[in-house]
Amino acid sequence: MTRKPTDKPTVTSDRLLALIDRMSRLSNSELRGPDLNPAQRAALVYLKISNRFSRKPSLVAEYLSATRGTVSQTLKALERKGMVEVHKDASDGRSISYGLTRKGHEALLEHDADGGLDAMIPPDAAARLEADLSAILSQALSARGHRSFGLCRTCKHHIHVNGDRRCALLDVPLDDTDSALICAEHA
Repeated sequence: MTRKPTDKPTVTSDRLLALIDRMSRLSNSELRGPDLNPAQRAALVYLKISNRFSRKPSLVAEYLSATRGTVSQTLKALERKGMVEVHKDASDGRSISYGLTRKGHEALLEHDADGGLDAMIPPDAAARLEADLSAILSQALSARGHRSFGLCRTCKHHIHVNGDRRCALLDVPLDDTDSALICAEHA
């Protein structure tokens, strides 16, 4: 909802948005370094948490709310650095996706070991905060017609057939790893 200049903002919502923005900016400033900028790290994190069906450049761009051109350049830079690798679709030679290399995984582990802002959140508060922010984000995405990128195992297309997991939408088998990651086709 866009406010009119005459509308009185609520202190609570303005303060919450300011806090979220400030945390994001502070977190991004911590991520700057000689090997990765915040956009590159965000792309690596997305590739780490997304399943094999969701690693196309257009889906990375959609998830990060970035342009396809920007994400394309980011992924190419990560490829040059040896942090991601390109996978060509066997059924469609024009379609590609990306995956993390060992070096990409190590780059993410290196930052996690540094004790960033996330390490400062008490575990009990982290669970509540994750649930609350996830619910708010879900509502915001739905209201704007964006994909949810939810966990595969929580999707209506995730089914069990004769003890095996399947994606009914894509008609493919799923393993435990797929089921624990986010998917662009989540519904």
